[in-house]
Amino acid sequence: MAIIRGLRRRRRAAASGADEGGRTRRPRRRIRLENDQRRAQLLALGVQAFSERTYDDVSIDDIAKAAGISKGLLYHYFPTKRDLYLAGLRATAAELIASTTAATSNMDVPPLERMRAGLDAYLDHVSRHARPFVALMRGGIGSDPEVVGVIEGVRATYVERFLEKAEGTPLSGLLLSNRPLVRLAVRGWIGFVEAASLEWLQKQEVERTTLRDMLVDALLASLRIGSAGPSSSSRPAG
Repeated sequence: MAIIRGLRRRRRAAASGADEGGRTRRPRRRIRLENDQRRAQLLALGVQAFSERTYDDVSIDDIAKAAGISKGLLYHYFPTKRDLYLAGLRATAAELIASTTAATSNMDVPPLERMRAGLDAYLDHVSRHARPFVALMRGGIGSDPEVVGVIEGVRATYVERFLEKAEGTPLSGLLLSNRPLVRLAVRGWIGFVEAASLEWLQKQEVERTTLRDMLVDALLASLRIGSAGPSSSSRPAG
Protein backbone atom coordinates (compact mmCIF):
# COMPACT_ATOMS: atom_id res chain seq x y z
CA MET A 1 0.00 0.00 0.00
CA ALA A 2 2.85 2.38 0.78
CA ILE A 3 4.21 1.83 -2.73
CA ILE A 4 0.80 2.61 -4.24
CA ARG A 5 0.44 5.76 -2.16
CA GLY A 6 3.89 6.83 -3.25
CA LEU A 7 3.00 6.33 -6.91
CA ARG A 8 -0.19 8.35 -6.45
CA ARG A 9 1.77 11.20 -4.86
CA ARG A 10 4.18 11.24 -7.80
CA ARG A 11 1.33 11.33 -10.29
CA ARG A 12 -0.40 14.19 -8.47
CA ALA A 13 2.89 16.06 -8.28
CA ALA A 14 3.54 15.55 -11.98
CA ALA A 15 0.05 16.77 -12.81
CA SER A 16 0.43 19.89 -10.68
CA GLY A 17 3.98 20.71 -11.83
CA ALA A 18 5.39 20.10 -8.34
CA ASP A 19 7.96 17.61 -7.10
CA GLU A 20 7.28 15.03 -4.40
CA GLY A 21 8.09 17.50 -1.65
CA GLY A 22 5.45 19.93 -2.91
CA ARG A 23 7.97 22.29 -4.45
CA THR A 24 6.96 23.77 -7.79
CA ARG A 25 9.22 22.68 -10.62
CA ARG A 26 10.29 24.99 -13.40
CA PRO A 27 8.93 23.82 -16.75
CA ARG A 28 11.54 22.75 -19.30
CA ARG A 29 12.17 25.58 -21.68
CA ARG A 30 12.22 24.81 -25.38
CA ILE A 31 14.60 27.10 -27.17
CA ARG A 32 12.88 28.90 -30.00
CA LEU A 33 15.00 29.70 -33.02
CA GLU A 34 14.29 31.78 -36.07
CA ASN A 35 13.53 29.77 -39.21
CA ASP A 36 16.98 30.29 -40.74
CA GLN A 37 18.70 29.44 -37.47
CA ARG A 38 16.65 26.29 -37.00
CA ARG A 39 17.28 25.17 -40.56
CA ALA A 40 21.02 25.77 -40.15
CA GLN A 41 20.99 23.81 -36.90
CA LEU A 42 19.21 20.86 -38.49
CA LEU A 43 21.52 21.01 -41.49
CA ALA A 44 24.60 20.87 -39.25
CA LEU A 45 23.17 17.96 -37.27
CA GLY A 46 22.31 16.16 -40.50
CA VAL A 47 25.78 16.63 -41.97
CA GLN A 48 27.30 15.29 -38.75
CA ALA A 49 24.98 12.29 -38.65
CA PHE A 50 25.43 11.32 -42.30
CA SER A 51 29.20 11.75 -41.96
CA GLU A 52 29.39 9.38 -39.01
CA ARG A 53 26.89 6.72 -40.11
CA THR A 54 25.59 5.21 -43.31
CA TYR A 55 22.50 6.74 -44.84
CA ASP A 56 20.30 3.82 -43.79
CA ASP A 57 21.58 3.97 -40.20
CA VAL A 58 20.73 7.64 -39.69
CA SER A 59 17.49 8.16 -37.77
CA ILE A 60 15.36 11.27 -38.23
CA ASP A 61 14.09 10.70 -34.68
CA ASP A 62 17.65 10.99 -33.34
CA ILE A 63 18.29 14.21 -35.26
CA ALA A 64 15.03 15.75 -34.00
CA LYS A 65 15.90 14.71 -30.46
CA ALA A 66 19.38 16.23 -30.73
CA ALA A 67 17.78 19.48 -31.94
CA GLY A 68 15.24 19.44 -29.10
CA ILE A 69 12.28 19.52 -31.45
CA SER A 70 9.55 17.18 -32.63
CA LYS A 71 9.98 15.03 -35.71
CA GLY A 72 7.02 16.88 -37.22
CA LEU A 73 8.84 20.21 -36.94
CA LEU A 74 11.93 18.72 -38.55
CA TYR A 75 9.78 17.56 -41.47
CA HIS A 76 8.53 21.13 -41.82
CA TYR A 77 12.06 22.11 -42.87
CA PHE A 78 13.05 18.87 -44.62
CA PRO A 79 10.07 16.77 -45.74
CA THR A 80 12.12 13.56 -46.04
CA LYS A 81 15.42 12.14 -44.85
CA ARG A 82 16.62 12.30 -48.44
CA ASP A 83 15.87 16.04 -48.55
CA LEU A 84 17.98 16.58 -45.43
CA TYR A 85 20.78 14.46 -46.86
CA LEU A 86 20.81 16.34 -50.18
CA ALA A 87 20.73 19.72 -48.45
CA GLY A 88 23.70 18.70 -46.32
CA LEU A 89 25.55 17.43 -49.37
CA ARG A 90 24.98 20.73 -51.20
CA ALA A 91 26.14 22.72 -48.16
CA THR A 92 29.30 20.61 -47.91
CA ALA A 93 29.97 21.10 -51.63
CA ALA A 94 29.47 24.88 -51.38
CA GLU A 95 31.89 25.12 -48.45
CA LEU A 96 34.50 23.12 -50.35
CA ILE A 97 34.27 25.40 -53.39
CA ALA A 98 34.32 28.55 -51.25
CA SER A 99 37.47 27.39 -49.45
CA THR A 100 39.46 27.38 -52.69
CA THR A 101 37.84 30.38 -54.38
CA ALA A 102 39.23 32.86 -51.87
CA ALA A 103 42.72 31.35 -52.07
CA THR A 104 42.92 31.73 -55.86
CA SER A 105 41.18 35.09 -56.30
CA ASN A 106 44.28 37.31 -56.40
CA MET A 107 45.13 37.51 -60.09
CA ASP A 108 48.32 39.48 -59.32
CA VAL A 109 49.85 36.28 -57.95
CA PRO A 110 51.67 34.12 -60.55
CA PRO A 111 49.53 31.25 -61.87
CA LEU A 112 51.68 28.50 -60.38
CA GLU A 113 51.52 30.10 -56.95
CA ARG A 114 47.74 30.46 -57.26
CA MET A 115 47.51 26.77 -58.07
CA ARG A 116 49.56 25.86 -55.01
CA ALA A 117 47.49 28.19 -52.84
CA GLY A 118 44.28 26.65 -54.14
CA LEU A 119 45.49 23.13 -53.44
CA ASP A 120 46.70 24.16 -49.97
CA ALA A 121 43.25 25.56 -49.22
CA TYR A 122 41.60 22.44 -50.61
CA LEU A 123 43.73 20.05 -48.57
CA ASP A 124 43.35 22.19 -45.45
CA HIS A 125 39.59 22.12 -45.84
CA VAL A 126 39.26 18.40 -46.49
CA SER A 127 41.56 17.55 -43.58
CA ARG A 128 39.50 19.72 -41.21
CA HIS A 129 36.24 18.30 -42.55
CA ALA A 130 37.37 14.81 -43.42
CA ARG A 131 34.13 12.96 -42.70
CA PRO A 132 31.82 15.32 -44.61
CA PHE A 133 34.30 15.33 -47.52
CA VAL A 134 34.39 11.54 -47.67
CA ALA A 135 30.59 11.46 -47.51
CA LEU A 136 30.41 14.00 -50.34
CA MET A 137 32.80 12.14 -52.62
CA ARG A 138 31.36 8.69 -52.00
CA GLY A 139 27.69 9.62 -51.77
CA GLY A 140 25.33 7.81 -49.43
CA ILE A 141 22.45 6.85 -51.69
CA GLY A 142 24.32 4.95 -54.36
CA SER A 143 23.54 6.16 -57.85
CA ASP A 144 20.84 8.66 -56.88
CA PRO A 145 20.88 11.16 -59.79
CA GLU A 146 20.64 14.22 -57.53
CA VAL A 147 23.56 13.03 -55.41
CA VAL A 148 25.60 12.42 -58.55
CA GLY A 149 24.54 15.86 -59.76
CA VAL A 150 25.90 17.56 -56.62
CA ILE A 151 29.27 15.83 -56.96
CA GLU A 152 29.50 16.47 -60.68
CA GLY A 153 28.56 20.09 -60.02
CA VAL A 154 31.63 20.51 -57.82
CA ARG A 155 33.85 19.03 -60.52
CA ALA A 156 32.33 21.15 -63.27
CA THR A 157 32.75 24.30 -61.18
CA TYR A 158 36.43 23.57 -60.64
CA VAL A 159 36.99 22.92 -64.35
CA GLU A 160 35.29 26.16 -65.41
CA ARG A 161 37.11 28.26 -62.82
CA PHE A 162 40.44 26.81 -63.83
CA LEU A 163 39.78 27.67 -67.48
CA GLU A 164 38.66 31.19 -66.55
CA LYS A 165 41.75 31.86 -64.46
CA ALA A 166 44.02 30.39 -67.12
CA GLU A 167 43.15 33.23 -69.51
CA GLY A 168 46.06 35.65 -69.78
CA THR A 169 48.56 33.08 -68.45
CA PRO A 170 51.13 30.97 -70.32
CA LEU A 171 48.29 28.50 -70.90
CA SER A 172 46.41 30.99 -73.09
CA GLY A 173 47.98 29.70 -76.28
CA LEU A 174 47.00 26.12 -75.53
CA LEU A 175 43.50 27.23 -74.61
CA LEU A 176 43.14 28.97 -77.96
CA SER A 177 44.53 26.09 -79.96
CA ASN A 178 42.91 23.18 -78.15
CA ARG A 179 40.49 24.16 -75.40
CA PRO A 180 38.71 20.75 -75.38
CA LEU A 181 42.04 19.05 -74.69
CA VAL A 182 42.78 21.36 -71.75
CA ARG A 183 39.28 20.81 -70.37
CA LEU A 184 39.74 17.05 -70.62
CA ALA A 185 43.13 17.21 -68.91
CA VAL A 186 41.79 19.34 -66.05
CA ARG A 187 38.71 17.14 -65.61
CA GLY A 188 40.86 14.02 -65.45
CA TRP A 189 43.22 15.73 -63.01
CA ILE A 190 40.35 16.63 -60.68
CA GLY A 191 39.42 12.95 -60.49
CA PHE A 192 43.04 12.21 -59.61
CA VAL A 193 43.00 14.91 -56.89
CA GLU A 194 39.85 13.42 -55.35
CA ALA A 195 41.19 9.87 -55.32
CA ALA A 196 44.58 10.92 -53.93
CA SER A 197 42.94 13.10 -51.26
CA LEU A 198 40.69 10.28 -50.06
CA GLU A 199 43.65 7.90 -49.85
CA TRP A 200 45.71 10.54 -48.03
CA LEU A 201 42.98 11.22 -45.49
CA GLN A 202 42.53 7.55 -44.71
CA LYS A 203 46.19 6.50 -44.46
CA GLN A 204 48.10 9.72 -43.62
CA GLU A 205 51.30 8.23 -45.02
CA VAL A 206 52.46 11.27 -47.00
CA GLU A 207 53.16 14.84 -45.90
CA ARG A 208 50.58 17.33 -47.07
CA THR A 209 53.11 19.51 -48.91
CA THR A 210 54.45 16.44 -50.70
CA LEU A 211 50.94 15.56 -51.84
CA ARG A 212 50.30 19.12 -52.98
CA ASP A 213 53.50 19.26 -55.04
CA MET A 214 52.71 15.90 -56.61
CA LEU A 215 49.24 17.14 -57.61
CA VAL A 216 50.72 20.30 -59.16
CA ASP A 217 53.30 18.26 -61.09
CA ALA A 218 50.60 15.86 -62.31
CA LEU A 219 48.56 18.66 -63.86
CA LEU A 220 51.58 20.37 -65.40
CA ALA A 221 52.76 17.09 -66.92
CA SER A 222 49.32 16.47 -68.40
CA LEU A 223 49.19 19.95 -69.91
CA ARG A 224 52.74 19.63 -71.30
CA ILE A 225 51.75 16.44 -73.09
CA GLY A 226 48.71 18.17 -74.51
CA SER A 227 50.70 21.17 -75.72
CA ALA A 228 53.21 18.92 -77.50
CA GLY A 229 50.59 17.80 -80.01
CA PRO A 230 49.80 14.24 -81.12
CA SER A 231 52.21 11.58 -79.98
CA SER A 232 54.13 9.46 -82.45
CA SER A 233 51.93 6.47 -81.63
CA SER A 234 48.81 8.41 -82.67
CA ARG A 235 50.18 9.53 -86.04
CA PRO A 236 49.22 7.45 -89.06
CA ALA A 237 51.96 5.20 -90.30
CA GLY A 238 53.68 6.55 -93.36
